[in-house]
Amino acid sequence: MIDETIAELTPVVGVKAACAAVGRPRASHYRRHRKSPAPARPARAPKPQPRALSGPERAQVLAVLHEERFVDLAPAEVHAILLDEGRYLCSESTMYRLLRAAHGQVRERRRQAVHPPRVKPELVAQAPNQVWSWDITKLTGPAKWTYYYLYSVIDIYSRYTVGWMLATRESKELAERLLAETIAKQDIDRDQLTIHADRGSSMASKPVAFLLADLGVTKSHSRPHCSNDNPFSEAQFKTLKYRPDFPEKFGSIEDARAFCAGFYRWYNHDHRHCGIGMHTPFDVHHGHADTVRAARAATLATAYAATPERFVRKRPEPPNLPGTAWINRPEPDPLTRPTT
Repeated sequence: MIDETIAELTPVVGVKAACAAVGRPRASHYRRHRKSPAPARPARAPKPQPRALSGPERAQVLAVLHEERFVDLAPAEVHAILLDEGRYLCSESTMYRLLRAAHGQVRERRRQAVHPPRVKPELVAQAPNQVWSWDITKLTGPAKWTYYYLYSVIDIYSRYTVGWMLATRESKELAERLLAETIAKQDIDRDQLTIHADRGSSMASKPVAFLLADLGVTKSHSRPHCSNDNPFSEAQFKTLKYRPDFPEKFGSIEDARAFCAGFYRWYNHDHRHCGIGMHTPFDVHHGHADTVRAARAATLATAYAATPERFVRKRPEPPNLPGTAWINRPEPDPLTRPTT
C-alpha cells in the first residue's frame, strides 16, 4: 500500500516529498526498489607481453642469481659482471622483478655479520685489592681545544684511589706504566686482582693487555656505549668536577696537577664516603675502619646513656661497614627466590 502511494505521489511532488508524506526513509525506499546489479563480466586473461621472458628464460636468470658467486651480490653488480663476461640475460630491473616474485628475495641478499652479544660484566669485591676500576677523563686547559688527561685507578671495595696520573695526551704506553707502577706499589699477587675499564683505545690496547696477562691480572671491559658498567670511576670523576673549587679551566698542567693532588689527598684521607659506611677510603683500604666504627659506637652509646629520650625508635648505631661491592650485581633467579 505504501509503495503504491509513493508511486502515485512521486510524479506530482517527487520522491523526497512522497517519502516524507508516508513516513518512510528515502534510503529504505531506494533500497527496496534498487535494480539488481548487472552480472559481472568474466575476467579476461591478460594478453601475453611479447617482450616478456619465457618460462625457461626466467628460470635461467634465477639460477644465475642463486649461483654461489652471485648469491651475496646485488643485482646491479651481477648485471655488470655478466656484461663483462659477454653475457646478457635481462635488464637489471627485470632481475629485481624476478627476485621480488620469487618469495620476496629483493631484500638484503648478502650474508650479514652477526656479532655475539657482549657479556654483561658482573664483578664482586669482598676486600680491598680484589677489583679495581680505571678510566681517563679530560680537564680543560688554558686555550681552546687544549686538554689534560687524568688517569685514575680506584678500588671498588674501599673507594681508595690506588693510582693516578695527569698527562698531556691519552696514551696506551702511559696507561701501561701507571698500571704497572700501581700494581707493584700495592704488592698485588698473581690471580688476585681484576681490573675493569671501558673500551677506550688505551684501555683495550695490546700493551695493557699483555702487561696484565704477564702479571696474572684479570682484565674486564664494559659493554659498548654503556657507562653504567663502570660506575665507580664515573662517580669519582663527577665528585672531582663538582667540587666547589673546580675551575672552569686550568692555566697550565702544573696547576692541574696541583689541583688533582689536593683532590686525591682529600678524597682518600678526609672524604667520608656514603658507600662505605661514611668512612674514609684510606681507613677501609688499610683496615682501620673497624676501630673507627667502634669509637663511633662508643660515642653514640654515651649520648644514649645521657639522653635516651631523644632516641625514640632504637639505640643509635653507626653505619655498617661495607660487605661486598658489585659491578652489575646479578638479579636473583625468580624461580629460586624465597617466598614469604
